[in-house]
Amino acid sequence: MQRTDAVPQPATLPGLNRETIVNGMVVAALLALPLWAFSVGEDYYVNLASLITIFAIAGVGLNFAIGQGGMVSFGHAAFFGIGGYTTGVAAFHSFEETLFIAAPLAVSGTNQMLLIWVVAMALCGIAALAIGAISLRTEGVYFIMITLAFAQMIYYFAISWPAYGGEDGLSIYLRNQLPVMNADHPFTFFSVCFVLLLGVIFISAHLSGSRFGAALGAARMNETRLATSGINPFPVKLTGFVISAMITGLAGALFAELNGFVGPSMLSWHRSGEIMVFVILGGVGRLYGPVVGAALFVLLETYIGEWTEHWQLLLGFALLGVVLFARGGVVGLIAGKPRHD
Repeated sequence: MQRTDAVPQPATLPGLNRETIVNGMVVAALLALPLWAFSVGEDYYVNLASLITIFAIAGVGLNFAIGQGGMVSFGHAAFFGIGGYTTGVAAFHSFEETLFIAAPLAVSGTNQMLLIWVVAMALCGIAALAIGAISLRTEGVYFIMITLAFAQMIYYFAISWPAYGGEDGLSIYLRNQLPVMNADHPFTFFSVCFVLLLGVIFISAHLSGSRFGAALGAARMNETRLATSGINPFPVKLTGFVISAMITGLAGALFAELNGFVGPSMLSWHRSGEIMVFVILGGVGRLYGPVVGAALFVLLETYIGEWTEHWQLLLGFALLGVVLFARGGVVGLIAGKPRHD
């Protein structure tokens, strides 16, 4: 017999929950800052929003590897730096009107962003395919250390590459171009970064909800069970690792454009740690977690860093608080809804 004295529940829109509302507020806040700054002519804050957006893209890439695939990589700076160096080297040869590879291939530089992004992501995909093919044969702390080792190898290669600045890095004298729009304008460049961020978040969400995402999630939880169902976990995880690297490489290409410079610091283990911080602060596995994490990191560095050079101490306390009291990160703390594995 059906009960008639149950307390009625408030009606909610399908798919609308606290985390969805939080995600919408995050996007609105990220867009509001540069809109306000543009209206008052403060290009500094527009560029600050661009930096947050670029770091968020890098975080989305790593978050896909960790949150969906359980692959805790400490070497994603390698892909971030490869993306940056692709931009720098292409712009250098375009500015100097020289060839990157001489005849018979005759590969020249270019100042077209769209082409640079495609090449950067392709190179990161190839590098991730090679690194992942070796690293994914290990697990746990061994996987973390071997990805770090590969990133350090690429870092030292960049330092010993005198043709492109070596330890001093390489300046990009002119910002590369986009069809139809003026990428030199700070708000235009932010708009491009913002659209790309929404694009990679959409791709990440779509892949996570697909059959491939289900297989990748199953590999994270129990590889043996996935294998017994007839699916080989290794190619699934390798594909996820490659996708993650390509997204992070796109962020590196945009970072080089924003700064007008690329150097070995983009490849250092410190950069890998920073990208990891974005993910942990915002919430591992949370779709918009890297956006919140990147924003907190940049704002702490910018404003607390003006008062003291020890701003990272405060960042450490924030990380400690997240790890101990908010395992779902800041987004999870606000949304109050655990992530379902």
